[in-house]
Amino acid sequence: MPLNAESIAVISAVRTNLESCILGKSFEIKLLLTALLAGGHVLIEDVPGTGKTQLIKALAKSMNGEYRRIQCNPDILPSDITGVSIYHPHEQKFVFRAGPVMANILLADEINRATTKTQSALLEVMEERSVTVDGVTHPLPQPFMLCATQNPIDFEGTYMLPEAQLDRFMIKIAMGYPDADTEKKMILSQQAGQPADTLAPVTDMYRIGQLQEEVRHVHISETVTGYLLEIVRSTRQHGAVLLGASPRASLAFTAAVKAFAYLDGRDFVLPDDIKILAPYVLGHRMLLRPDTKPSSQHAGSVLRSILERIQVPVSVGR
Repeated sequence: MPLNAESIAVISAVRTNLESCILGKSFEIKLLLTALLAGGHVLIEDVPGTGKTQLIKALAKSMNGEYRRIQCNPDILPSDITGVSIYHPHEQKFVFRAGPVMANILLADEINRATTKTQSALLEVMEERSVTVDGVTHPLPQPFMLCATQNPIDFEGTYMLPEAQLDRFMIKIAMGYPDADTEKKMILSQQAGQPADTLAPVTDMYRIGQLQEEVRHVHISETVTGYLLEIVRSTRQHGAVLLGASPRASLAFTAAVKAFAYLDGRDFVLPDDIKILAPYVLGHRMLLRPDTKPSSQHAGSVLRSILERIQVPVSVGR
């Protein structure tokens, strides 16, 4: 099912909004929209001041979605995220007071500063799209997306994300520093304030839900599926890898490449979509062995060797 003119216009408008706020990061914005349309969550790992928070804020404003931000720190409790039941004497019953998780776009800023107990409160949120408080399950608004940030070089007062939680992030993004010309444009364009503060919505969450449904109908052939699966399974068999990508990763990878193709205006997946997205979908899901040689201690290096070894299918089959 090819994209119709309205879908193309909506996606283009959201992209334009984001690119007006975060200059020189078109590909990173495409990755973020890929996760959004695939119904996944995003982990943005980079040094402070590279626009991580502004990007998520701009995304929520562009879609007119309910946006909440949690500043993670060691003192924050699980109930500060999920909400709590409070007893009302006059009504003689407990009433659920929702936490910030009841939003369309939830930003967990510096997620690795929260304790492991608090981080675990997000596991149900990410997988089930609901929170359970005092035995009662409360569904989240739909569509829902968790965007988390973390600083890769700040180790004091931080807690490593458990593998089970990393596996629930569909895509991991690194923003990186802008080049000199882009940084100059940024300085000149933000004299009057942050562009995200005055951003106008260009769509709504209902329309985003429709786009997510359209993405599910993007075709991926049996041949291309086999290519994707061979890459995933190779991460489990590589000598440098202690823990490879899970079956959950296979499902997330499939959903992501469908959304990536959709953003390119196609209703079918190409092998190139898989090659491009592999580092961003699988890299954070791989745990390397402690005795791995220093030259290949990066998951990206392992993935490159896997991609070079596996033959790319010529016929993708419609």
